[in-house]
Amino acid sequence: MFGYFKSILDRDPAAKWWELPLYPSIYALLLHRIAHILWLCWVPFFPRLISQISRFLTGIEIHPGANIGKCFFIDHGMGTVIGETTEIGDYVTLFQGVTLGGTGKEKGKRHPTLRNHVVVAAGAKVLGNIEIGEYSKVGANAVVVIKVPPHSTVVGVPGRVVSLRGQKLEGHELDHNMLPDPVLRRLEHLERDLARHAGSYAPRTKKKK
Repeated sequence: MFGYFKSILDRDPAAKWWELPLYPSIYALLLHRIAHILWLCWVPFFPRLISQISRFLTGIEIHPGANIGKCFFIDHGMGTVIGETTEIGDYVTLFQGVTLGGTGKEKGKRHPTLRNHVVVAAGAKVLGNIEIGEYSKVGANAVVVIKVPPHSTVVGVPGRVVSLRGQKLEGHELDHNMLPDPVLRRLEHLERDLARHAGSYAPRTKKKK
């Protein structure tokens, strides 16, 4: 438990030791651990009942079938939804409003897999049976429906991988205001090209006699 609390302090700059008992994600995770054990034992009804009680108390909905690793942390947590076949590795961080969901009525593995040290920012949606590689970061409000390689950053709708592979991302922080925008970058590039060639596209005027 000490290691879990320390991992929260490392990832949340606003956290204080004496405030940790007020963090809803701690109770949501504790109740999920109980519900998950009952789920694995094929106990009917009660795992879902516990998950719904947790949702009512914390605003965090975790299906009892979800498999969650150690030191999992949801910052704030309100509106977070984690689907039945989701797999979450160690030291994963989610922010409020994140959805780890499916894309339809398919059976079997239909929710995402998040590897170790993944960070998913506020409002992001990770949908379908896809994998988010270790140390990857998903930007705020991104909608990710493709596999993401390790050490990558994903932004936009639909989510686009900004190439950071081969460069280890240190720590657990995610600078939401510093995320690159590939669409904006492309538009700026086109504007520069138009400005550069504006003279050649200008219509010629006839000289007055």
